[in-house]
Amino acid sequence: MRIVELNQQNTKNLLENLLKRSPVSYGEYERTVSEIIRNVRERGDEALFEYTRRFDKCSLDAQSVRVSGEEIQRARDEVSPAFLQVMENAAANIIRFHEKQRRNSWFEPQEDGSILGQKLTPIAVSGVYVPGGKAPYPSSVLMNVLPARVAGVSRIIMTTPPGPDGKIDPGILAAADIAGVHEIYKAGGAQAIAAMAFGTESIPRVDKITGPGNIFVALAKKACFGYVSIDSIAGPSEILVLADESANPRYVAADLLSQAEHDEMASAILITTSRELAEAVSREAEAFCETLSRKEIIEKSLENYGYILVAQDIEAAIEAANEIASEHLEILTRNPFEVMTRIKNAGAVFLGAYSSEPLGDYFAGPNHILPTNGTARFFSPLNVDDFMKKTSIISYSRNALEKVHEQVEMFADREGLTAHANSVRVRFTP
Repeated sequence: MRIVELNQQNTKNLLENLLKRSPVSYGEYERTVSEIIRNVRERGDEALFEYTRRFDKCSLDAQSVRVSGEEIQRARDEVSPAFLQVMENAAANIIRFHEKQRRNSWFEPQEDGSILGQKLTPIAVSGVYVPGGKAPYPSSVLMNVLPARVAGVSRIIMTTPPGPDGKIDPGILAAADIAGVHEIYKAGGAQAIAAMAFGTESIPRVDKITGPGNIFVALAKKACFGYVSIDSIAGPSEILVLADESANPRYVAADLLSQAEHDEMASAILITTSRELAEAVSREAEAFCETLSRKEIIEKSLENYGYILVAQDIEAAIEAANEIASEHLEILTRNPFEVMTRIKNAGAVFLGAYSSEPLGDYFAGPNHILPTNGTARFFSPLNVDDFMKKTSIISYSRNALEKVHEQVEMFADREGLTAHANSVRVRFTP
């Protein structure tokens, strides 16, 4: 891995390089995505099945597009009992964590007779997209579906691309069954996003779409936002390790590579105050690469977006970490909890030598759908609130309105909205 001194210019160059990976930077694909969305919106199932034949090499119709109960049972039978139990355990952890996020409606009566409040209602239909591609991700099924279930969403549907034989990875189907998905459809890419956003004869329209995907999926979610809610426009995975001389270089290298193996555009960054650690991590990463199954992907990822930055002191390291605002941030220092209090921007923070990032991917409970490409500056991980609508409640008695009506009328008159003013004034004039 390349080792460079951390300074303002290097940080700026790094940020500019990382931002090139953002889905919003790939405008050349937008025309293709727009055409797919338009066709699915206008022609429904007909267009959806055409694109499935074209992109997934699979022929489907209205009878076969939905995964049957028999297919789900066969999938469960194909997955080992041990892995089914692991997914059950992970699901229990995810549910337990997300139940802490639940909030209740509230109403606050005042002595003057007014009542203000907020009513919380779960969205009616949630749609989750689960990618196929280089590797199946049953963990993404659990992370997208279970917060919706905790929120009380009454109908959860899932789309995922089929193989040429029309089958779905059994791990994905088993995870969907464990998570409580109500309907599963064989559809992938931008066409699946369009189908969920606008509905077809076979696939229902949803209120919100969550889940990761390739550039076409990301751009389709961006294009459909407004017709339907989305979680975010996710970019490639990323990890930042913030470490001092006390860190174990083998642990650091292993954790960096755990994200580099996702794809060639994944980012793996170490910021350290120790030149000795930097050099040791670089050697360990090179050695690990020789033994890992996704060596070519890892090497390409590190070549493009892998960095080891040597900072003058921990203050400079923390400042750079906050500027990068990484999806995953590991803190491997003598006092990680103290450093954590100074972190403002990160999707998820992992503290200490035994809090390896894959814990968050699979098992610990916090959501692994996280903000990427610096959006941790203003976005949060997927959570229960993402599946809730908040409705403001206002109730005034005559007595309460009489005390303030002239102020309301003055505001309306000042904005030139005389009908607004009259709507209040009429209640106190003959």
